[in-house]
Amino acid sequence: MLGKELGLPRQVQGLSKVTTKNQASRKSKRARGSQLLVRDVPSVTRSIADAICIKDGNMYFVAEADGNVPVEGSHGYGLYYHDCRYLNAYRLQIADGKPIALAAATGAIGTAIFELTNPHLEFGDGKQLPSGEIGIAWDRTLDPSGMRLVDSISIKNYSQSSVKFPITLTFGSEFEDIFAVRGLFSEHPGKPRPAKWVDGKLVFSYAGADGYDRSLTLEFSPKPDVRRGKLSRYRLSLQHLETQEVHVTLTISEVLNETGPRPKPVSIAGRQTVDPKQVMPADSSEWCNGWPAMQSDSRLLNEVIERAMRDLQSLWSTIRGESFFAAGIPWFTTLFGRDSLITAIQMLPIKPEIAAQTLRLLSAYQAREVDARRDAQPGKILHELRVGELAAIGSIPYSPYYGSVDATPLFLILMDDYVTWTGDLHLFAELREPMELALQWIDQYGDSDGDGYVDYKTASDLGQVNQGWKDSLHAILNSDGSLAKPPIALVEVQGYVYRAKVGLARLYERSGEPQHAVQLRDDAEQLRKRFNEDFWNEKLGIYNLALQAGGRPADVVASNAGHTLWTGIADEELARRTVKRLMSREMFSGWGIRTLSQREKGYNPIGYHVGSIWPHDNAIIADGFRRYGFHEEAMRVFTGVLEAAMNFKEFQLPELYSGFSREHYDVPVHYPAACHPQAWAAGSVGYMLCSLLGLQPNALEHTLEIHHPLLPDSLNFLDMAGLHVGPYAVNVRFGRDPDGHTVVTAVQSDPALKIKIQ
Repeated sequence: MLGKELGLPRQVQGLSKVTTKNQASRKSKRARGSQLLVRDVPSVTRSIADAICIKDGNMYFVAEADGNVPVEGSHGYGLYYHDCRYLNAYRLQIADGKPIALAAATGAIGTAIFELTNPHLEFGDGKQLPSGEIGIAWDRTLDPSGMRLVDSISIKNYSQSSVKFPITLTFGSEFEDIFAVRGLFSEHPGKPRPAKWVDGKLVFSYAGADGYDRSLTLEFSPKPDVRRGKLSRYRLSLQHLETQEVHVTLTISEVLNETGPRPKPVSIAGRQTVDPKQVMPADSSEWCNGWPAMQSDSRLLNEVIERAMRDLQSLWSTIRGESFFAAGIPWFTTLFGRDSLITAIQMLPIKPEIAAQTLRLLSAYQAREVDARRDAQPGKILHELRVGELAAIGSIPYSPYYGSVDATPLFLILMDDYVTWTGDLHLFAELREPMELALQWIDQYGDSDGDGYVDYKTASDLGQVNQGWKDSLHAILNSDGSLAKPPIALVEVQGYVYRAKVGLARLYERSGEPQHAVQLRDDAEQLRKRFNEDFWNEKLGIYNLALQAGGRPADVVASNAGHTLWTGIADEELARRTVKRLMSREMFSGWGIRTLSQREKGYNPIGYHVGSIWPHDNAIIADGFRRYGFHEEAMRVFTGVLEAAMNFKEFQLPELYSGFSREHYDVPVHYPAACHPQAWAAGSVGYMLCSLLGLQPNALEHTLEIHHPLLPDSLNFLDMAGLHVGPYAVNVRFGRDPDGHTVVTAVQSDPALKIKIQ
């Protein structure tokens, strides 16, 4: 185990339990709620760092490296659909022994293969079977159209003699809501029915309190020799090189029970909204349509980009035909405001239509009234939408929940960035009302204490304590280690508001409303001036993490300050000093910029938001570095994250990894409960690459500027073909001159598109 090999603290090897389910059930509703919406609490389950995750449509499966789902203990493995875990145990045994895992890999979307072999086996008659004599190839495929998981298990005898042994398959299903899986909510309000065998099929069923009957039916081919309780057993007899196959099909059913309780319809201020149960997979055959093709001479970059695109394809989902990126597997496979918006921003050069559809979808769920339990206020963009049993019956406020302070300005930023790439002002006109409501929320409800800064303080008894992207319970803290007190105005959120207003001003101006544009620019400029005075910490040499109750600064060195460069709100000199601090040894680990400085009392290299490294955070910061002319520093961040990806399985960047220094460990240390795939992690390398290449579109002016292009050090050339700016396509080759400087060596485009290389 990596942790033992490196002599790391026990917490690195696997997160210790914060609380047990029994302890959680004894908490009061409010105390339970204080953890309910905290993203870093999946630590009640065992590590999923080595999990094999596959997803297709709304079904996903999380397995151990040997393909199994543990039969005992708290864990997050299993088969999920609509925020319900349909299968929580799936164990393959050979003669009551656990197979040895040799290899595992994911293939096409929704597929995985596991290669196993037998352990040393001793039988009652004195016979033995040495390890490595039996080959087991386990193919797994998700079929969302048939609501099925299809497993094919091929067992081959490589020994020189015939062998006889049993294989046993054991299953379990409790139909837990995902919040129960995470140990955050002990309620199981429906009625589970005993498992039973019907016509050779094993059937698990559950009458949900939300009015839905759920079932999981397992069908076997050939039929097992033994069927008992929740297990099936085959007695195998194999000659030398003989193979036998076992096929298991697991079919999910979720049907509205017309005689049971009716589920509560999702509505916002009396409006009929889209049914979240109708979340459907996007057509994967359309995924690559219109993509720009990219090719470089770096195998590492090519592999990381290819893996990222596969991850994003698996997370691509739709509601009523509107696409979005689900946040991540296994905990956040749903529509998020912040996550879906940032990923859509990252993917604008690749697939801008998802940005348009994400904006439409989030507009449909935009809050129109005050609802304290859901932290909803008119104009606010949702934080998270859930479709499971607990959300449907109102045990948790997720139908949807609005506890996000940054989703609303990010919603506006995405609109501006979308028009910048596409020139499509029609979408702005279509969503004019939601845009204006979002601006009104920023100026009215968003500033709870009237100090001119957007802040947050939950009004819900089950609400999220912290409501920025660092939304874990201990993320926003002071230099003495104490927690910041609401209302809290985060440093990056003020930058988001600034960028949103500057961007929307351009759109209003182009739409023939110059007075509205002037007002927005004036508001943004006044914010910029006050911000650079109030948030700057001269002693630290960086912006404060936040201002809290009474205007007191949360005076710690944190990565949030780097987002100010991405938004353009930072003064030039203060930006320079911020870059210097972020790239110091206390913040830059060699694998990326930490979320919190090593010098802070609250620092923990395996803390969710207090010392770990997040790829998307680094991507935003690196783009900000480029904006202010800190090109070398942006390249160092890109290189650190890219080389970190090289050390993860199949080049897959996880949600986050630990903040240990590269000087101490020559590989990035896993964060045990990190989601993988994670949408905004997958989008990070491509986003940074486009930033380094200097791509600056202005589709409204039919222009593409390539400003100070930088080719990563490990590359000699990179070709991009079919990059779209508005309706125009462009092919670009980046190479090197004899002195090693990056040059644009070939440009082919529609004559109507002006190319400016600076």
